[in-house]
Amino acid sequence: MYLLETSPLNMRGSIGMVPQFFLVIGVQLAQIFAFPELLGTVEGWPVLVSLPGLLAIWQILLLPSCPESPRYLLMQKKEEEEAREVLKHLRLQSDVEDELEELRREDLFEKDEKNMNALRLLCYRPLHWNLVSVVIIETGQQLSGVNVVYYYADRIYSNAGIEENHVQFVTVGTGAVNVLMTIVAVFVVEALGRRILLLAGFGICCAACTMLTIALNLKAIWWMPYISIACVIIYVVGHAIGASPIPSVMIMEMFLQSSRPAAFMVGGSVHWLSNFTVGLVFTYLEQGLGPYCFLIFGAVCLATAVYVFLIVPETKNKTFMEINQIMAKRNGTEDPGEKDELKDFTAVSVPYSKKMDGERSSAL
Repeated sequence: MYLLETSPLNMRGSIGMVPQFFLVIGVQLAQIFAFPELLGTVEGWPVLVSLPGLLAIWQILLLPSCPESPRYLLMQKKEEEEAREVLKHLRLQSDVEDELEELRREDLFEKDEKNMNALRLLCYRPLHWNLVSVVIIETGQQLSGVNVVYYYADRIYSNAGIEENHVQFVTVGTGAVNVLMTIVAVFVVEALGRRILLLAGFGICCAACTMLTIALNLKAIWWMPYISIACVIIYVVGHAIGASPIPSVMIMEMFLQSSRPAAFMVGGSVHWLSNFTVGLVFTYLEQGLGPYCFLIFGAVCLATAVYVFLIVPETKNKTFMEINQIMAKRNGTEDPGEKDELKDFTAVSVPYSKKMDGERSSAL
């Protein structure tokens, strides 16, 4: 949330996906260090487990040097001059008045959402579809079966004839694909947009789950296990470009400053509850359905993609106010931009997002 609040409009998506990039880097390093040749031994495990603690200490030492979010300073603490100085520091330029005016407009725009909490958000009609979208996308991310695919991967690799002592290397290779595609997503999200990546990601995962079901049922055919491996890799590609990194960005962009923390709380709760649910019921699904359980995950991916296609707007290069105006029409409530105080707010002759578009066009 902090990263997106401090990001410039034209880099908001890429910067918002950086935490996911470092997450997959961390998973990849953990897989490598867990090799028996390194720290994957009885003596080495305590060292391996302690490494994240060292990174946490480093982060604690660095956090005091990070500036406060200019949105928080202006909208919640009403410290405009301090917000201006922080913007100058973050943007490395002295002229930040256009962006500051946009923040002032947003402050007026969201006056009805002050003191928002999770319980009030659940009952707040003007943000109904915003919240539903976040819940469905977060649920789809976890119920798409990403953890199950990784759980099944070792068995799939073994069935393909890969020796047991080599499976770990193939698993690391799959992790490398995850890292590579996350890097690709970071660089293309501002060009293609969030919506396209979500649709492509869930669509690819749906196709991969369907093909994986077929391949696992026909594994007696000598070449089918290799199709299973390909399906796992294709699934990882789909999840890495859309389903994994985009939901956290969408939570940020679908809500304004005052309602954003509550939205993150609801989204995070749904995320971990869905994760827990998959871990709890998968064993029973596997016992009852066998490989056909992947059809359930494929159906979840398809349903999520359909919802995104029908309901979720593109948020690329749009201010938080512009996104909220789009969703206001979906919610059937008054467009906040039509309020009298905003009609009279004439300090900004050109919206910040339009100014950024103009600067990009001039650069080209």
